[in-house]
Amino acid sequence: MNLESSTVTVSKSPEEVFNFLTNVENFEQLMPESIQKFEMLNDTRFLFQLKGMPEIVLEKKETEEFSKVILGAASDKLPFTLTANIEAQDEQNSNVQLVFDGEFNAMMAMMIKKPLQNFINTLSDNITKL
Repeated sequence: MNLESSTVTVSKSPEEVFNFLTNVENFEQLMPESIQKFEMLNDTRFLFQLKGMPEIVLEKKETEEFSKVILGAASDKLPFTLTANIEAQDEQNSNVQLVFDGEFNAMMAMMIKKPLQNFINTLSDNITKL
């Protein structure tokens, strides 16, 4: 299952956006209001839980300096990645798009598609407020 946010403009340079997103502790600021739990596990991992959803542990998997940050599920039970693609608009502005890619059976995908799309859209909207 592949879900994408719309591309949003952030009033920060690609370097500033990249540095913000590579510090996983900052994801707490991007979470929706329905967050019930957020806990740092170490410098590259955090746990979060949204209302009505199970706890999920995300970890920083890969980065491409100033252009991409990839987070992934720490558990093989729900294998997925969340990628932030960062593109320079000019020296002071960046375009950011979030891409979710996961492998789920058809029933699971049907149940989680809308909540996941809403979650990704909220993260994307909150990035614009940096």
